[in-house]
Amino acid sequence: MSSVAAAGVEAGRAGVVRDLVALTKPRITAMVVFTTAGGLWVAPNRLPLVPSLAVVVATAMVVSAANALNCWLERDFDALMNRTRRRPLAAGRLSPGLAVAFALGLAAVSLSVLTFAIEPLAGLLAFIALVSYVWIYTPMKRMSSDSLLVGAVPGALPPLIGYAAATGTIDLPGIVLFSILFVWQLPHFLAISILCRDDYARAGYRVFSVSRGEEATKRWTVAWAVAQLAVSLLVLPLGMAGWLYGIVATVAGVWFLADAVYGLRHGGLVWARRMMRGSLLYLAAIFTALMVGA
Repeated sequence: MSSVAAAGVEAGRAGVVRDLVALTKPRITAMVVFTTAGGLWVAPNRLPLVPSLAVVVATAMVVSAANALNCWLERDFDALMNRTRRRPLAAGRLSPGLAVAFALGLAAVSLSVLTFAIEPLAGLLAFIALVSYVWIYTPMKRMSSDSLLVGAVPGALPPLIGYAAATGTIDLPGIVLFSILFVWQLPHFLAISILCRDDYARAGYRVFSVSRGEEATKRWTVAWAVAQLAVSLLVLPLGMAGWLYGIVATVAGVWFLADAVYGLRHGGLVWARRMMRGSLLYLAAIFTALMVGA
């Protein structure tokens, strides 16, 4: 084989690897790593370093598998939207069969590690996250705007998986961690639904802004921002963190709510983009404060 041909083969392999990684939606996976670590860190029982790393990596792999299967199921619809038409399957750069094999391999390894090497409850929660995201939430997006609430369940499970891996149980602090991330996703994705409304409508997704209109979406964004502030402060009476977390959660929560209220009158794509990005900063702030103050 000539050097030119060899270089072409290597470039092709590198492209396949990049496309497989892209299927996992790395930015979402990075958030999963962070929140799973948060659940491990605030648990009253601390796992040693190696099992902790195994929990974080395995949970990220489960979510990566779910994301890859989501891309596989939605590849034809992704091709209709500007924001997703360049994804590997939508653009035709990757074989659907390879994508499914990759996803199932990730799922098999990660669920086995969590269930048999760490804690069966953690493995069960990860399995629920995978199934509910891929086989319930994904098809439901084309049926009802209530898919927002269904999709928030698997999205909120990573910190609970980390907590359950360390404690072997689901108690009130673990439920609060789950609730913080569950509620956080609602204003976050409502903002995204406004930002990408035309794309979603073109692909036939019945997201909130498409089904109920922008004004209703903005009102619900405010309502969930209020709930976010309240839920985040439940950490304090449970003794999960101290005064530093209380200050950060209050300031960040009020700021987040104020921006949501601003959208009631002004709204628009600029606001929706700022709200979406601000929600990411908010989550990073309160989970960092929670881990520092635990």
